[in-house]
Amino acid sequence: MRTIKQVLTTALFTLLASVAFNVSAQSADTGRFLSLAPPEGLPIIPVLEGWIDNMDGTTSFSFGIINRNEVAVDIPLGTSNYIVPEKYQGIQPTHFPPGRSTGAFTVTVPNAERETDVWWHVKTGNSEELKVPGRYGIGAYELDFIRPRPQGALQPLVGIGENGAQLPGLYSQIGDYPGGTVRAGEPVELVVNARDPAERDPTDPRFGEPLAMGVEWNKYQGPGDVTFTRHESTEVPENPYTESDPRFRFFREPAANQGEIAGPSGMARVYATFSAPGEYIISTKVDSHNAPDSSDGDQCCWTNIFQRVTVR
Repeated sequence: MRTIKQVLTTALFTLLASVAFNVSAQSADTGRFLSLAPPEGLPIIPVLEGWIDNMDGTTSFSFGIINRNEVAVDIPLGTSNYIVPEKYQGIQPTHFPPGRSTGAFTVTVPNAERETDVWWHVKTGNSEELKVPGRYGIGAYELDFIRPRPQGALQPLVGIGENGAQLPGLYSQIGDYPGGTVRAGEPVELVVNARDPAERDPTDPRFGEPLAMGVEWNKYQGPGDVTFTRHESTEVPENPYTESDPRFRFFREPAANQGEIAGPSGMARVYATFSAPGEYIISTKVDSHNAPDSSDGDQCCWTNIFQRVTVR
């Protein structure tokens, strides 16, 4: 009996020692995952949001971004930021704002090529290269927001400047800044015009008044920094809660690059200052996220347009 107890004790001790050793080894290997993330130096993660069967027979692959850094990161086009097949190279961003950027751009391919994967490769500093494929056919990744949502939400129609032609889409159009060449260091007024085409139930109390559209400008490509300044026509919302209300501390004033267009149509303006000469692209995202059936999370409903700006 004593021999059996000794064997069991020895086996149990060996098992516990093995478990303790493995846990210790895992802790050493994964300690970095248990510690707080640094404010910068983390890799940019390319994301496939999904694919869209367009009405004209083409297929679009929607790509997003995860930047876990607290600061924006720039990665020029080239060996650290490229798309394969090469003919789609150059359409992707080189500037990555902090946080999650949903549906930042799309690559559209003809029907004959939709079975060919479109790979986006991103390498941040000394980190390992990350890549993601635009891939057709997986049902879980099909996006259908080109069709009306349950309460009628659709992608807004957006144009460049005060009178530019309006189009919907995740890469609806790219055009030149209407004001011509600008000077580095001098504020430039950027304007977009937009209309919400949604047809909502007028008897629904949620839609008694037209819903406002959100607007956000960002640098997309360019050699220098772009600083956005709120336009004087932009109304800044005030905290609707009193300091004694627990919700007071959760209110966040919109950033200088964010604005709003009162529905169902109108214009939004912002000032942009470019730090250095060169060729830039400014992206503008106009959304209808005030609608109950629209949000970044369910991949509906917004439009991206892009303005090329030449800075001297």
